[in-house]
Amino acid sequence: MKSLLFIKILIRALLNISNILETFINKLRKLSLTMFYRVKVKDFIRVPPHMFDMTKKEAVLENVKSTYESYISNELGFVVSVVSVGNVEEGVIVPGDGAGYYETEFELLTFKPELNELVFGKVRDITDFGAFMDMGGTEGMVHISQSMDDFVSFSKDKVLQGKKTSQSLKVGDKCKARIIAVSYKDLNNPKIGLTMRQEGLGKVEWLEQNDEGAKKEAAPKEE
Repeated sequence: MKSLLFIKILIRALLNISNILETFINKLRKLSLTMFYRVKVKDFIRVPPHMFDMTKKEAVLENVKSTYESYISNELGFVVSVVSVGNVEEGVIVPGDGAGYYETEFELLTFKPELNELVFGKVRDITDFGAFMDMGGTEGMVHISQSMDDFVSFSKDKVLQGKKTSQSLKVGDKCKARIIAVSYKDLNNPKIGLTMRQEGLGKVEWLEQNDEGAKKEAAPKEE
């Protein structure tokens, strides 16, 4: 009876996690962040001997997470999380290893940056050559020449300042940018290049000010 109750609780917990992930994915889609994907994968998952006392699916799930969460590749992009584990075949023990290998089908939530796509993020750091922007799970770099459509200077207070516009960019600012370069040459340090020079891009505060200015200009003047 205790085993049956435990299984019921586990199933409810897994369903709850699945519902939370589904809600998260739907929110991303509403934000038009089309670079998030649900990807089905089939792979042989290694389960070490010290995990043989767990159920097959529990052990496989733990090792899928440890292998694939935060995984980066040219094909998948950035793996955000493991959504679910599907069919798990019978395991095979490899002589000399002692671990079990299970052919498993599972689903991943991935973020794959695409050229010209729009992204939102927060400035994490600023150097004399540009700003580093946290995009939630990964990071992009805005070169100083791409930070705004202006001549830009860098101060020791970690602020980028526009000469003509007097616009400033500092750590913590929320921004909208466009992806202009993606490189997986070094998988331990993939690079995403961003620009904020184009119209409709930049610090969110600048965009809001531009919108307010446009509304005032469009408003009918009283005679």
